[in-house]
Amino acid sequence: MQNNSNQLKPLSSPQVAILGAGPVGLACAILLLERNPDLNLELFDKFQESNELIAQGDERGIAISEGSKQLLESIGAWKLEAPAIHEVHISQRHHFGQTVIRRDELQKDALGYIVRYKDIHLQLRLRLQDLQKECKNFNWQFSSTRSYFEGMPASTCCIHAEGGLFHEQAAKDARTDYGQSALIGWVQTRGVSEHIAWERFTSGGPLALLPHHQGKNARNLVWCASPERVEELKNLDSKQFLIELQEAFGLPVGEFLEIHDRRSYPLGLNIRESIIKQNHVWIGNAAQTLHPVAGQGLNLGLRDAATLSQCLGPVYLSMNDPQFEVLNQALVDYARLREKDRRATIGLTDLMARVFATDLAPIVIARGLALSILQWIPPLKSAIARQMMFGQR
Repeated sequence: MQNNSNQLKPLSSPQVAILGAGPVGLACAILLLERNPDLNLELFDKFQESNELIAQGDERGIAISEGSKQLLESIGAWKLEAPAIHEVHISQRHHFGQTVIRRDELQKDALGYIVRYKDIHLQLRLRLQDLQKECKNFNWQFSSTRSYFEGMPASTCCIHAEGGLFHEQAAKDARTDYGQSALIGWVQTRGVSEHIAWERFTSGGPLALLPHHQGKNARNLVWCASPERVEELKNLDSKQFLIELQEAFGLPVGEFLEIHDRRSYPLGLNIRESIIKQNHVWIGNAAQTLHPVAGQGLNLGLRDAATLSQCLGPVYLSMNDPQFEVLNQALVDYARLREKDRRATIGLTDLMARVFATDLAPIVIARGLALSILQWIPPLKSAIARQMMFGQR
């Protein structure tokens, strides 16, 4: 790998430039280079060239859908400790209504998987490092200098893939602060059934218990509540925290023995309405940042990367740079292809974040009925589950 972390090499009008080398940016680069190894591609990575910090990085458990797993397998980036989800239990605290989704209802090996963020980031990096050996025109810049995008010619496709958490981002066209923070960590357990994801809605926000890479006696925890409540929970001693957790969960699923690695971050929705502008395109968290209630953020971003690579694939196959009109049409096609899936996923996530965080009686009754209807109308339940697994096709 080229060592240019101290000083950027001068750009020579790359055909494609990607700003952001998180999982979505890396996946996009891999998909483009696999289709066209001779592509002149420039990737701007804010991380160091060494993989050491990535390997020691973010321990958060990230939900990966079956569709995302298939995509990662297809590009050689699925060498992961990823416990499978066989059932999803959705219910609300203190109120009626529940839905259970099982893998056999969809005739799948799993409904999804839980992967540590650092693991998926590292595997995609390692795959791109291998691919770089075959791609003489690929230049990996270890900098996040946005100003380099300003002088790009119209024939260069500028892909914005820089992500970040909600509170780290500038406001996009539509921005909603949900007035919630997420407390994340993992819980040592006993007697909790394996391969089940629990989504429990409380008046303060959703509470999720998910499989963990350490096996049957550990669970990832995501607890959404007001910032004040989350700060209080972070500072409780372990014994009191577990009492509060059991009370909030309210189901006899097993024993909670110890809490580890408590952290928090604010939650919100941040959407760019138009995801293309001339020769620029926005994907992943650069296009939309979602509430984690349905675990759809990274999955939606990976679908962005896959569709964009399909649209751009034919554009740069000739030796000559395309006319602006050719690139522009490819990006227009991309935006059209992504609209339905993007709006459906954003809308569903936003609805769940809003509707399941209130104790107003009419809404409580309506959401209880909705959960019950899903349980008793399998085709509707399956349709929603497939949206979560594969998006709109």
